[in-house]
Amino acid sequence: MATESSVASQSQGAFVAYLTRVRPLVEGYLREIAPHATSASGADNLERYLYGPLWDFTRGGGKRTRPALCLLGAEAVGGNARDALPAAAAIETFQSAALIHDDIADEGELRRGKPCTYRTEGVGVAINVGDLGIVNTFRLLLDAPDLSDRVRLRLARELANMELRTVEGQALDLGWARDNRWDVGVDDYLYMASHKTAYYSGAVPLVMGAICGGGTDAQVEGLRSFGMDCGLAFQIQDDLLNLVGDAKAQGKDFRTDITEGKRTLVAVWSLAYLKGSEHDELLSLLSGETTDPAKLARAVELMERAGGVAHAREYARTLVRTAKSHLSNVDVLDEARATLLSMADFFVERLD
Repeated sequence: MATESSVASQSQGAFVAYLTRVRPLVEGYLREIAPHATSASGADNLERYLYGPLWDFTRGGGKRTRPALCLLGAEAVGGNARDALPAAAAIETFQSAALIHDDIADEGELRRGKPCTYRTEGVGVAINVGDLGIVNTFRLLLDAPDLSDRVRLRLARELANMELRTVEGQALDLGWARDNRWDVGVDDYLYMASHKTAYYSGAVPLVMGAICGGGTDAQVEGLRSFGMDCGLAFQIQDDLLNLVGDAKAQGKDFRTDITEGKRTLVAVWSLAYLKGSEHDELLSLLSGETTDPAKLARAVELMERAGGVAHAREYARTLVRTAKSHLSNVDVLDEARATLLSMADFFVERLD
């Protein structure tokens, strides 16, 4: 009899295979369009302080999940994946910019196994490098030779809205932490996480790809709904992995959400359901910036006792089921549908 983990692994297989297949295409295009200095007099210094650090960060990217979703969105509506490469590159470039800035805000140490950009280049240079990434998201669309003006405008609107929603979510996440706000409820968390993650990790990549592929309004909006639920599930799974995932795979990031007092679904649910001394103890641990492994383990124990871990896991799986129901009403190609369904399982069952 197949175990639950083996079934999950099999269901993710189509999307993992898709990521493997399109990654060389994405990375080849990213190399092709990587920005470089054009001024002969200042080229060396601009490469050293601006263009080089952005490319060093971008080329070290992970699975390229977000740009792959752009290509998949185009294929799903019967378009050519290559037509979506400018949109895919724009979203990956925004990802680079957002992470460079996030690491400064979170005072991170490592990103993708290497020291964060601000630690190697300094805060000021790193902020500017991230700014370059944001500027380039729109330049990539404007300079794409094969997109019509109408498509460029639609893509620019989607991209601008995605970036706005992302920084709104980030504002809540950072602001709650700065002001030590623990009057945050489950609905507050879901609103923040949807804005911070779901738009740019699920919905908008698929939507921009579908627009590039010539999708109908019904196809575009159906993929948007599917992507929003999957994107939120992706964030909740990230929260879970940080707390109860593989400590070796997480490395120095393991349980840093507790140290940083992150308002995760697990944390806010647990605080709402714990009473008395246990509530006060968990709140103290989440507010105390502790790095003591024993105290971190105690915080997780309290959240598990409150049912927060189980609730978050089931909520993510419910989101995936809802996403799949949205997809059942969308007219997409059969092979792409299978890959999208696999993607939904991948988002909520991945182990790293």
